[in-house]
Amino acid sequence: MSAMITTTSWVRRGVAAQFPTKYDIDEEEMNRISNLARMQLEDAKGDLKAAQDGDEDGDQSMEEDKKEKDDAMEEDSGKKTEAANADEDDLKEYDLDHYDSDEVDEDGEKTTMFGNVKSLVYHQPNEEDPYLVMPPEEEEEEREELQVLPTDNLVLAGKVEDEVAHLEVYVYEDQDDNLYVHHDIMLPAIPLCVEWLDFPVGKNTEGRTTGNFVAVGTMEPDIEIWDLDIVDCMYPNAILGQGGADAETKKPKKKKTKANDEFHVDAILALAANRQHRNLLASASADRTVKLWDLNTATCAKSYSHHTDKVCSLDWHPKESTVLLSGSYDRTVVAADMRSPDTKARWGVDTDVENVRWDVHDPNYFYVTTDGGMVYRYDVRNIPASPQESKPVWSLQAHDSSVSAFDVNQAIPGFLVTGSTDKQVKLWNVENDKPSMVVSRKLDVGKIFSTTFAPDQEVGFRLAVAGSKGVVQVWDTSTNGAVRRAFVSRMPSLEGEVKERMVGVHADQNDSDEEDAAQEVGAAAVGADGWESMDED
Repeated sequence: MSAMITTTSWVRRGVAAQFPTKYDIDEEEMNRISNLARMQLEDAKGDLKAAQDGDEDGDQSMEEDKKEKDDAMEEDSGKKTEAANADEDDLKEYDLDHYDSDEVDEDGEKTTMFGNVKSLVYHQPNEEDPYLVMPPEEEEEEREELQVLPTDNLVLAGKVEDEVAHLEVYVYEDQDDNLYVHHDIMLPAIPLCVEWLDFPVGKNTEGRTTGNFVAVGTMEPDIEIWDLDIVDCMYPNAILGQGGADAETKKPKKKKTKANDEFHVDAILALAANRQHRNLLASASADRTVKLWDLNTATCAKSYSHHTDKVCSLDWHPKESTVLLSGSYDRTVVAADMRSPDTKARWGVDTDVENVRWDVHDPNYFYVTTDGGMVYRYDVRNIPASPQESKPVWSLQAHDSSVSAFDVNQAIPGFLVTGSTDKQVKLWNVENDKPSMVVSRKLDVGKIFSTTFAPDQEVGFRLAVAGSKGVVQVWDTSTNGAVRRAFVSRMPSLEGEVKERMVGVHADQNDSDEEDAAQEVGAAAVGADGWESMDED
């Protein structure tokens, strides 16, 4: 299986530890990991026994084969015994029974192949062995290699490569315009979503009020939370779900497979951290539920069943901190106040929902992208009587195939990005509710699964793009000529032309100006014909 990146997320500047610590295993941690491994082994034995009980005929056949093999081995053993007796006399002269006895030298000391015991180096109980301790200069060099500067961003990428799943933690160096893998974290299954957390969760966080953590959702029903400031960590800080906090002390129980109010029972498809109430994390699952987790206790506080199919996307309202937007494969989008979930508004679309996002610049509106290649903009104040009667402010046929990735730029109003399984990334200007394409690119990352703008205002034009080829590209869209011309009125610093910058691009950028000119002509056509205003209705 080739490499594939399914999800990405940025970590804003200045929150990562400048010198991350190396993971240190103590006896307590070893016991904890051992207990967890034992529980997993017992679960595996139970699954194996269940499979064996359901295949008795196969077991009987295996017993017959085993008997035939045993008979053959017994016959072969007799032949080998006869041969061994014949060779026994030839080996006596070598006195192999005493081959490892130590000789004694003239001083009466035992000798070994490395000399006598006087030559052995030993250490007092509290003395460090110089061969096991890293020299100070090497330790300092390694420390500098792990350094993260306050001007650096972290980029998190969920990756699966050769059937091995892990989270790659990249450092994007602003000064050198460089992107590299800082460290990675092993995951139990294919990652589907990642969400950065500034709230300390789990062990060794007593007394802390902030942190640098990540929640990871995978094909498994549990949510893992890892400390990004610890390198080479073996086990997550916390697990939200059935395999969570109490799993270390309780005996393993039969895993529940039916949706319930305590934990998910299917893949985690979306995560959303509440930035106002920092201890709250929302999750959406293929089990058709949305759950609200209290990170203080690592337990599920509420469970919601607003949808009739897989829930694939979530977004908290930028101002009304208890209102959550959710999108589902049931082709509806729900906005609900988590304090009174029975009061909710629902909108409908033509095909499966892929992404939902609030407009951070005007939170009266939100966007929906679909599997049919559409982008919709809705007014949350215009609630339809039924989902079938939903009327967007405008709709846009952005791609011919699924709009699998989408984001709203936080620095400039009306600046959107879409990514698709057609391998194209498109930048859009939707100012005054008149969408027009600014530029379209194929970034040599394969089918697009993730497009995310950097969270920092000063570098908000930077866009991380990843997909089916297993690589991350960081594109500074503010250096693109078409982008600069489209948004200069809202960002005067974009005046003039600069050389376009993109980390890791394989395509030849020498023709970028000609490409932009051609794409702007196409964008004008899309702007005229590719969207439909609903204001006239």
